[in-house]
Amino acid sequence: MGNVVTRFAPSPTGHLHLGGARTAVFSWLLARHFGGKFFLRIEDTDLLRSRQEYTDSILASMRWLGLDWDGEPVYQTQRADLYNSYVDRLLASGHAYWCSCSPEEVEAMREEARQKGLKPRYNGHCRELGLGPGPGRCVRLKAPQSGKIVFDDLVKGRIAVDASELDDMVLRRADGMPTYNMAVVVDDHEMGVTHVLRGDDHVSNTPRQILIYEALGLPVPVFGHVPMILGKDRQKLSKRHGARAVIEYEQEGLLPQALVSYLARLGWSHGNQELFSQEELIKYFDGTHLNPASAAFDFDKLDWANAQFMRALPLLELAREVAPFVKAEGLIGDDARPEDLVPLCAMFRERASNLRELAQAFRPLLVKADGLEYVPKDADRHFTDAGKRHLGELAEIFRRLPDFDAGAIEAALNAYVADNGYKFKEVAPPVRTALMGFMGGSHLNEIMAFLGLSETLARFERAKTYCGS
Repeated sequence: MGNVVTRFAPSPTGHLHLGGARTAVFSWLLARHFGGKFFLRIEDTDLLRSRQEYTDSILASMRWLGLDWDGEPVYQTQRADLYNSYVDRLLASGHAYWCSCSPEEVEAMREEARQKGLKPRYNGHCRELGLGPGPGRCVRLKAPQSGKIVFDDLVKGRIAVDASELDDMVLRRADGMPTYNMAVVVDDHEMGVTHVLRGDDHVSNTPRQILIYEALGLPVPVFGHVPMILGKDRQKLSKRHGARAVIEYEQEGLLPQALVSYLARLGWSHGNQELFSQEELIKYFDGTHLNPASAAFDFDKLDWANAQFMRALPLLELAREVAPFVKAEGLIGDDARPEDLVPLCAMFRERASNLRELAQAFRPLLVKADGLEYVPKDADRHFTDAGKRHLGELAEIFRRLPDFDAGAIEAALNAYVADNGYKFKEVAPPVRTALMGFMGGSHLNEIMAFLGLSETLARFERAKTYCGS
């Protein structure tokens, strides 16, 4: 495909959402697959709605997702002079003209066309008047009035639009600011963009932008318009479906590699493979196999994907990822070492689908005995006289162990059950409830080895004094 340059161009009027993130993923992957460049452009010309906090949030979300960009971000608000220099070129070459029609006059033209059953549009009133600059005047493109604008979309295939469907669009507003389509064409050309992947809400802009490219005598990039992401009900994805911004998924404990893998699969496929590492995505994503049909976002499937990625992580890496969430739960201090959480990760990662859940699962083993919360129905059921007797006898056995490690604990527990003719299901429930506060958790010997002898005995002693809920 030769040199490939792509870009992602969000508007900082909100946090990065899932649709935008998927576009960024596709654009980034296409560039990285071909060893090209990926640029980031902040389209901040909506001065009323654009906010620095959203720009910061978008940049942070991109970094979190691992979507690094080449060079510094480009900001449209800093490039008005550049855009206007291109408008001046079009005026000089006769491909654009000054228009003195007021917004009210243009709307009257559109209404007249509607009354005649025609497409509402500017009627070209000033096209041949040869006007110059003046107060209240804008600049319009002198668009061809016949023929077709044709392009081969990476997703949708060949698209053809009659030139007669388009009017002479405004390139520079009366306030001197260039319009969206003008700025985008200049930016993409100046940045050397060869491939534009974006949402299919931009399909109607593409023929207009092609006309600007052609009027300037510039090469036209390859376009690909991906369909919007839908909810399970096949309606546009929204907060109503539980949709969240990328930053919220980070805060809830998703792994970025899981979200990137899942987003890549929304509208793209490689055989039947469901989960992809970043390296695999870069290897396989070449701009083909993009689905023109809208994909439905399934939160349960995302949770499943995230759980798979969590379980595949090396334990120390998982411990580093979960440590901030454990701190946020107030369970460890700022000076805690992530490696101390490795045993907990080994015990509980099969039981959690995100980092926040995993951190919360650690709670019973990171509080002291007197801070452990009992689930009343489990405590009432298992802290019987027989259950408390087992706890007392096991405490004496454990005190005498030369080593209080998982192997020695398991051997001692099994010997206690076998030597006394008990069944394991008689002994284990009171032990588990004393250790965890409820009937859950990992293997008993692993739990006790993590807690250590002193804390294990303290939990047994507290359970023996339980008097019912």
